[in-house]
Amino acid sequence: MAIQVGDKAPDFELKDNHGAPVRLSDHLGRRNVALVFYPFAFTGVCTGELRELRDNLPLLADRDTQLLAVSNDSIHTLRVFAEQEGLEYPLLSDFWPHGEVSRAYGVFDEGKGCAVRGTFVIDREGIVRWTVVNALPDARDLNEYVEALDAL
Repeated sequence: MAIQVGDKAPDFELKDNHGAPVRLSDHLGRRNVALVFYPFAFTGVCTGELRELRDNLPLLADRDTQLLAVSNDSIHTLRVFAEQEGLEYPLLSDFWPHGEVSRAYGVFDEGKGCAVRGTFVIDREGIVRWTVVNALPDARDLNEYVEALDAL
């Protein structure tokens, strides 16, 4: 089961698409975080969602929010994906130990070996203030993230 609104967001450290370590705690106290789990790079719905986030990144930045996108792909796959799609926000690799962070957030599908579409809006204190978890084929609505951030 996914973590819930009001829960303390589990801290983590993952490598981004350039191999640099990124921790949730690096952002706490300074800005909100939109933590977006997606199944795999280069797949239809995921690519569409990440392009929409790319095209609307100012909606998050204007709300003092850092976008962190997490999949179970390797760093190398994420690097190529980010370059191909012009994604300038961190793509984090939950590849090894496989799905460890996805499991901590309760969004890892053991049968498929990947994260489902889970989004967590985390405030500056590290508390989950809004969340949605969709099935693999169901894209999320960016407007819902923005509304949740406006409510902080």
